[in-house]
Amino acid sequence: MNSDRQAQLAVLFRNGSMLDRKMILDELAQIPSAVAVPILQGFFTNSDFLCRRFAVMGLSSHRTDESFQFLQELLERETDDSVLAEIANTLFDFGDRAIALLQTLFERNQNWLTRQTILSVLVESDREDVLLNVIRLGILDSTLTVKETAILALGRLLDSKYEQETLDILAELSTADFWRDRWCAATILCLSSNPIAKTLLAQLRQDENHQVVAAALESKLNN
Repeated sequence: MNSDRQAQLAVLFRNGSMLDRKMILDELAQIPSAVAVPILQGFFTNSDFLCRRFAVMGLSSHRTDESFQFLQELLERETDDSVLAEIANTLFDFGDRAIALLQTLFERNQNWLTRQTILSVLVESDREDVLLNVIRLGILDSTLTVKETAILALGRLLDSKYEQETLDILAELSTADFWRDRWCAATILCLSSNPIAKTLLAQLRQDENHQVVAAALESKLNN
């Protein structure tokens, strides 16, 4: 790609529509990483957070050491939460070496979008130990959507070596004061055939809240 075309892309990326930016990313995905990555890095000088977010998306097509290092650096200087969430999503594409970074980002960042993104991608990983640690933190989050995403992520651990720890957390949630905590717990417990889960569900079927009862009854309806 010659310098004139690179200059054209930079202008279009800065001033164009979302469709224009998507087309540019598609074009850059087809060229060697050694050429594409520096171009994408140049897009980060833009003050428009959407430009930076699209540039992060573009790096997912070029999973090189240079891209990974650049994304690590972005974690330290990026201030927009939607861009940070996209960085987390893209980092996950780099495999195991990104897991520790995602856990650290979750621990230090309180934004709901960033945290929900990290929970969602870690559910797809095989690092159940990290997922459990992040879930424990997420359950303490003051934002309801983050908390419920964390609780629902427990379903990923029911058939793992962390089954007992998962059931212990669900048992505590089953007696929580807030009905939505109990409702989420019932929803996940329905996925388990463990006797402990069945006992907890039997208790939740006697709950004072009809939505909790309905969720707890799902296991009976499905068996």
